Amino acid sequence: MKAGRIPSLETRTVVHIRSATEADFPAILQVQRSAFGEYVGVYTVSGWTTETLESLKEDAREKHIFVADNEDAIVGSVRFWTVAGVCVIRLLSVIPTHQRHGVGKALLHEIERAATDAHKFYACTMLHTPRNIQFFTGLGYKAETILPNHYDHLDLICFAKYR
Repeated sequence: MKAGRIPSLETRTVVHIRSATEADFPAILQVQRSAFGEYVGVYTVSGWTTETLESLKEDAREKHIFVADNEDAIVGSVRFWTVAGVCVIRLLSVIPTHQRHGVGKALLHEIERAATDAHKFYACTMLHTPRNIQFFTGLGYKAETILPNHYDHLDLICFAKYR
């Protein structure tokens, strides 16, 4: 997969999207903690805020991981894999100071470009997060499934986008 440079339309800055290396893993965990930290106390998100380096290394053996950096630091990350033509997208994370600046959009666009074997893209978010729902619908994803009482009793809404 070839990484790309995608300009963020909101800020007119350039975010570099590339495949993660093992050296990026500590920063990826920090990005996740920061991104999902805003939901602590509202939702049980401990699986995302307390992931270990070892479990991330294990996940990386089976999944692709992209990071977004602004040349100073990693500001976003996402994991994905394709099964039977469906690209499953997980743990899209952007540090709060860079949210709403096109980082998440750039990461998703790079997945859509890179996952040439996928005819469908599938991502879930917490049901009661209007900002996240607007994010996916704004990128052409359609609500497809609601998963009640899923991960740690979270209600999730899942979106699909077809080529």
